[in-house]
Amino acid sequence: MDETAYYKRTIIKEHIPSENLGEPRVIRVALPPGYNELLTYPVIYCQDGEDFINFGRIVTQLTKLVLDDGMEPAVIVAVDVDKAVRTEEYAPEGSRFAAYCQFFAKELLPYVENRYPIRQGADARLLAGDSLGGTVSLHLALDYPDLFRRVLSLSGAFLASTQERLQAEGDLSWLELYMLIGLQEESVETTRGVFDFLAANRAARRLLEERQCRLTYLERDGKHLWGFWQNALPDALRHFLG
Repeated sequence: MDETAYYKRTIIKEHIPSENLGEPRVIRVALPPGYNELLTYPVIYCQDGEDFINFGRIVTQLTKLVLDDGMEPAVIVAVDVDKAVRTEEYAPEGSRFAAYCQFFAKELLPYVENRYPIRQGADARLLAGDSLGGTVSLHLALDYPDLFRRVLSLSGAFLASTQERLQAEGDLSWLELYMLIGLQEESVETTRGVFDFLAANRAARRLLEERQCRLTYLERDGKHLWGFWQNALPDALRHFLG
């Protein structure tokens, strides 16, 4: 395969009006190689959208998997976030968390599915996030199980509030979750302090397994950095898209 084919891309920038957020939100929709409006596609919704494209290289990586491995093509919807209010939108105790989740489920989803040939149904939608992006993705699935059942978490910030939420859940056999955590993530500096992400993910794992979640849990050498997550993305994408 000519390697230049991996870098050919069609990314459409859209501004979604939002009553919940009180302002438009930018998304970037990446269409897969061979995109055909007469077909239908699964969709990957990425929190920290710009980072997933620029640092995770998710569009290039997915294109390579489609062209080289024959993996099923998917539409990528990368949702931008203002880093100044990221914690307020992504953390369960954040002041904009409820508004962001409502925007995601009630405004973003219909907007995208009305404009692109996205397959209908929760099993065709994958939520992907790193750190707090993994947190908000898991909570979206817990809050809207009729919409989301598949979550990809890269070093998710599954701290006290998320663990409490999981403890309150019953059967989670409907949820498919892929969790990656780095063995060098025991002292991660965040805007809210220093946390042991490894211990938090291990605690979340126990809670999820007790509730029969369909869990793939991986611990690998790695730090809380995009270099670690970028290298892990191909296997994670293969897990969900084959």
